[in-house]
This record gives sequence, structure tokens and C-alpha cells, in this order.
Amino acid sequence: MAKSAAHNDRKTMKAFNYFAAFLSGVIIGSAAGLLLAPEKGSDTRERIAEALRKRGIRLDRKEMDALVDDITEELTNASKDEE
Repeated sequence: MAKSAAHNDRKTMKAFNYFAAFLSGVIIGSAAGLLLAPEKGSDTRERIAEALRKRGIRLDRKEMDALVDDITEELTNASKDEE
């Protein structure tokens, strides 16, 4: 019986890990789309801030700038890796 419970726990964790990876991909993809869209940077930052606020995440201007810089760096590194 304990073996079955352990097996179910592993299956649950595996499903959770897949969901977490999927959700991370959605967030990164959305951020990339926003950052690479042909729009003014201030408009893009405001859209990101609004999307985060809707999810209960509040960032001040300095934190938003740091987040955008981190995402931009990740995207730049990813595009260099593809070459």
C-alpha cells in the first residue's frame, strides 16, 4: 500500500513539474513578445506592469526596469546561443 502512495506522489510531482515548466514558458514567451513588439519602451513597460498587477504582483519603477533588463539579457543570450 505504501508503495502505491509513493508512486502516486511521484506522479503528482511529475505533473506539477510539467505544469510549472509550461507556465514558465508561457510567462517568458509573453514577456518576449511584449519586449520585441514594435512599440515604445514606456508603453511596453506599462503593459508588463499592468499584466503583473492583474496577477497581484506590484513592482516599483526600479524593480520593473531590473525585470525588463533581466528578460532582455536572457533573450539576447538565447538568440546568441541559436547562432
